[in-house]
Amino acid sequence: MAESPREILRELSAGTREVSELYGEQLQAFAKFGEGIYKPMKLDTKTKELISVALATYVRCKYCIVSHVYKAIKAGATPEEIIEAALVAVNLGGGPAYTYAVTLVKDAAKEFASKEE
Repeated sequence: MAESPREILRELSAGTREVSELYGEQLQAFAKFGEGIYKPMKLDTKTKELISVALATYVRCKYCIVSHVYKAIKAGATPEEIIEAALVAVNLGGGPAYTYAVTLVKDAAKEFASKEE
């Protein structure tokens, strides 16, 4: 793979920190909404992250994919569950979603499932 999932996640984090210097209040508002919506309610956090993996795969957002795969692993999802969620997106997203499911989603799930940080 051209870019590792960890490199993509680091790039996203670095960009967020940099933009936060100028627009911290706005980004904090968005983050607060996200934190609230991912808390367990009718659905648990793991299920919400698996939905997010599927949606990220469907729209082919590499930053969203690695972020939500990482969070899904942290919420207790297995690599197999993550790939299965991504493959649901393939049903609607066709070939482009397929390419992300069998590359970046797969690699990110394996990478973040390993206990190395």
